[in-house]
Amino acid sequence: MIKAGMSGTTVAADPPTPAVRLPRRRGIEFTLIVLAVLLCVYGYCAVGLAKNGTVPPGAAGYGAGLGVLALLAHVAVRLRAPYADPLLLPIAVLLNGLGLVLIYRLDLETPRDQAAPIQLIWSTLGVALFIVVVLFLRDHRVLQRYTYVSVVTALVLLTLPIFFPAVNGARIWIRIAGFSIQPGEFAKVLLALFFAGYLAANRNALAYTGRQIWRFKRLQLPTGRVLGPIVAIWLLSVGVLVLERDLGTSLLFFGLFVILLYVATGRTGWIAVGLLLACVGAVAVGWLEPHVHSRVQDWLHPFASIDAGDGPNQIAQSLFAFAAGGMLGTGLGLGHSILIGFAAKSDFILATAGEELGLIGLSAIFLLYALLVERGYRAGLTLRDPFGRLLAIGLASIVALQVFVIAGGVTGLIPLTGMAMPFLAQGGSSVVTNWIIVALLIRISDSARSQYDGTAAP
Repeated sequence: MIKAGMSGTTVAADPPTPAVRLPRRRGIEFTLIVLAVLLCVYGYCAVGLAKNGTVPPGAAGYGAGLGVLALLAHVAVRLRAPYADPLLLPIAVLLNGLGLVLIYRLDLETPRDQAAPIQLIWSTLGVALFIVVVLFLRDHRVLQRYTYVSVVTALVLLTLPIFFPAVNGARIWIRIAGFSIQPGEFAKVLLALFFAGYLAANRNALAYTGRQIWRFKRLQLPTGRVLGPIVAIWLLSVGVLVLERDLGTSLLFFGLFVILLYVATGRTGWIAVGLLLACVGAVAVGWLEPHVHSRVQDWLHPFASIDAGDGPNQIAQSLFAFAAGGMLGTGLGLGHSILIGFAAKSDFILATAGEELGLIGLSAIFLLYALLVERGYRAGLTLRDPFGRLLAIGLASIVALQVFVIAGGVTGLIPLTGMAMPFLAQGGSSVVTNWIIVALLIRISDSARSQYDGTAAP
């Protein structure tokens, strides 16, 4: 092409910029998945060799089952989300596989209570739902249409356990004919969807309108008409959880609410307000609720039961397990974390990892979680649409908050709250929910990268 210059001469126009083809990186994902499966099979064999001196007879079946599940998930991503982040799926496979190894290791100490086979069934269901989400959810923005449907469903799920008997002091389970499910695990994803949809639709009103607080010009609250509905929903959900004595999930919802409100408005004051309200609420509940008060006392005085001649409690046994692991650990199958008791496979699964894998292994697990959260944040920050950004950050924050609350509780950093470590701990509802979270993050990361690919379909 040519064009006329001001002097009458013609000059060549700049050629059009060629479309940039982004690498899809599915080969990297497949290689990492193979490595993750091999590491899990190695851990499974190491447990058998340490306990019985032979490779477990089910090692081949375990490796084949985990490998087939991972391969099917990879094929779904390759077909429907070719631009997705290549680290998300391998991290989920490795954490889930390691969780199965740790639960199998503890099953050897409790022959009458076998949890690994059931956990494998739940993991299979989780991967199946992962595949369904990746294959049939072509655009994450479709979920914004169900903002209010999701919050109603979440509140119903949170309310149902009130009508069932308490388990270990908390009403968070629904048990019917030997089948149990924890509705709060699914409700957290639905509430993240609601917060993201509502805040995305009202972000401008939340950020730029409001009333001045007394004489402080920079401290402005949004109008009640805008902020009121989301605060009411949050208070209602947290109130239900307090009645059920599920303080861990209450803390998670509170943190999720504050994080998304800060991301939507960009006001750092929400962080300060959130921390202040969290401290006030924690102190109030810690003094008024007997079940929580006892956990606070155990946190403040973890060795009081030993001094009283009653033997170590769960927190003390957990601390002993971490101390016994040292830097390199005792080795898979050679620890004694089963002394923790009934919650060794669920709330305290991290103590087994700390004792048998040591500080180095524990740090590697935390790095895997950190990578999973960071990749979720990166996908959200790359997106152009506010809903997708808030949803990705909300889902990644759920994982981050869970890891902090659980790890802090079993290591004595904060009072213990009953929650499941993502992918690692025994719990069908938890592992299914976490696979759904990873599927949504993969869909969002695919959208985030494909929007910059000049060859991608509009």
